[in-house]
Amino acid sequence: MAIKRFLVEGNICGARVRLGRAMHKPPMRQEDLAREINLMGMEITPLIISRIEKNQRHVCDAELKMLAKALGVTMDWLCEEDA
Repeated sequence: MAIKRFLVEGNICGARVRLGRAMHKPPMRQEDLAREINLMGMEITPLIISRIEKNQRHVCDAELKMLAKALGVTMDWLCEEDA
C-alpha cells in the first residue's frame, strides 16, 4: 500500500523558515529552532518545524510570531512567497 503524502494549501512560510535557518552562521538546525521557541514559552518540536517546512502543517499566527522572533526576521519576511 502506497503512503499518501499531502501538502497544506495556504502555508506560505515553510520555505522561508528553512531559508531563515540556513542564513544563520552556522546554519540553525530544526532542534536549535525548537529549543529557542521553547525557551520563549511556546511548545514546539523539531518534527513540527519539519512538517511546517514541508508544507504538511498549517502555522497559526502565534507560531508565526515566535518563528520570526527566533529566526531574527519579520513576520512579513516569513510570508513572502518568492523563497
